Amino acid sequence: MTISIGNKLKKLRKNKGYSQEEVANLLHNSQSTYARIENGESHSSANHIVKICEVYEITPEELIKSDSVVIGNIGTNNGVGYAEVVNQLSEKLIEQYELRLKEKDEQIKNLKTQIEK
Repeated sequence: MTISIGNKLKKLRKNKGYSQEEVANLLHNSQSTYARIENGESHSSANHIVKICEVYEITPEELIKSDSVVIGNIGTNNGVGYAEVVNQLSEKLIEQYELRLKEKDEQIKNLKTQIEK
């Protein structure tokens, strides 16, 4: 997680009037874990992105998008076009969701195996 997303989470939390502990409880995490997410020290937010977005009533796209608005010529940033950066972010999100779905499927399979025993 980048610091800018962590800062966005902090602003969202304060706007909702929540403490870090309240949000952590909603996410079934400890306060210290949530603090690390806000401080950009933890990447575990990817595991909780759907629940985080539910808590703050936003979409994942709203969470990761830049607050800056580009008007006119988009141009490039260090040789990388804006559309390419957005595409890369979308691909990363899709990869993270697919990984979580695979993990879920494996857990279901293991639980079914345990039940059958």
